[in-house]
Amino acid sequence: MNKFIPLFVGIVLMCSCQQAAKQEDKQKQAAKAPELNSQTISNVIGQMTDLMVHDVTNPPLAARFFSYACLAGYEIIAQEKSVQQPVSQKEVEYQSMHGILNEYPLIEKPKEINAYSYQLASLLAMIETAKQMQPSGTLLEAYEQKLLDSCKNNGFTQEVLDGSLQYARHVSGQILTYAKKDQYNKISNFPRYTPSSAEGSWYPTPPGFFAPVEPYFNTVRAFTLDSCTQFKPEPPVVFSSTKNSAFYKLMQECYKEGIHLSKEHQEIAAFWDCNPFALQDNGHMLVGMKKISPGAHWLGITGIACQQANLDFARTMKIHTAVALGLMDGFISCWDEKFRSNRIRPETAIRKYIDHSWKPLLQTPPFPEYLSGHSTISSASAVILTHYFGDNFSYTDTVEERYGLPARKFSSFQEAAIEAGLSRFYGGIHFMDAIDNGRKQGLQVGEWVVNKLENTQPATKPAGLATVEP
Repeated sequence: MNKFIPLFVGIVLMCSCQQAAKQEDKQKQAAKAPELNSQTISNVIGQMTDLMVHDVTNPPLAARFFSYACLAGYEIIAQEKSVQQPVSQKEVEYQSMHGILNEYPLIEKPKEINAYSYQLASLLAMIETAKQMQPSGTLLEAYEQKLLDSCKNNGFTQEVLDGSLQYARHVSGQILTYAKKDQYNKISNFPRYTPSSAEGSWYPTPPGFFAPVEPYFNTVRAFTLDSCTQFKPEPPVVFSSTKNSAFYKLMQECYKEGIHLSKEHQEIAAFWDCNPFALQDNGHMLVGMKKISPGAHWLGITGIACQQANLDFARTMKIHTAVALGLMDGFISCWDEKFRSNRIRPETAIRKYIDHSWKPLLQTPPFPEYLSGHSTISSASAVILTHYFGDNFSYTDTVEERYGLPARKFSSFQEAAIEAGLSRFYGGIHFMDAIDNGRKQGLQVGEWVVNKLENTQPATKPAGLATVEP
């Protein structure tokens, strides 16, 4: 019987060698797959944005969609980099979000997977996640197939394409499970929000008189925050219709700006409008004017910066993910305050107490005034982008060109964030304390997100607040 032992060992060794050779062949196939550039990430974000415009997705919910899609793409980057590089020096730059984000699971790489391109798998994971989360997500299937066809035409083997899609779906499925546990799906079980009739409280505004957007968004699990009240701002200026009161002065400032609005301020207000709920009265009916959300605008800026800095695919994915997480936590913080203070909008207050015929330049969004959401998430995004690109990163913002608005140039992300906040004052939809305190909150959220993701210390001196030109 002993004479069969060498034969058995030989067979085992031969099988092992064949398996090793097969695995090596798969790795070679993956290595031969063409590199994908960072612009492809912006392309996926753009497809998601178009779908959000189609679905009239509200700003906080848009941030939720972006964040989970980016997390799915980034997780594959983190897994790939942890295998490629030893744990030393800056390899933690691409560490998994497990242990960093609240309740984020340990996502394992599929044990049996064909040859794949981690870059393609990352893009597909974003798309697969968006397909499931966005209301009209199935419309992304055509784009996904077009991407796969393009990759095949550019030299990807069918085995690499199949393996990449398998990898993407494996990770996306786990990210979707994580998303389902963030409590958003329970919001529909809450009682319908009823606007308060108390003087000085928010009330739906014309022309749509829309119901309030996401009044329970503060119940959603944040990614990095300890709680939705972690960066709770100081209370707003107390409402008063008395002419010598602080609040009446805020109304007068907003009213005077609105009736003496310069051309430049009109352009700034229009550039940062980003109101998915706008309606236009053409004399016969109200026509919906679809626009992108504030978060989509800042992710567009992120893509512009990454392209200008010539960043590689992995770095670009990480920065998009960081900004998306900041958007989500910024909206959670801001919305927590909005429905606590529940303050009246300038349009309602000014028309009641100063001028019955006054109209703001911009259409008033359907939620309470304090804080300014745009100020909050713009400042948070600016802090995150400044961390990665520096204080004086000049760029041209072309995000709104496709919507008929000219590009604007900025010498820094903070300059853009301050202008975004002021645009709400110029547009007549926010009082100045909501803008300044929204900016304060955004700076804190942005610093917190960076500190969580990069294990860095907060800045010792925050950037300045928004100011109105004398």
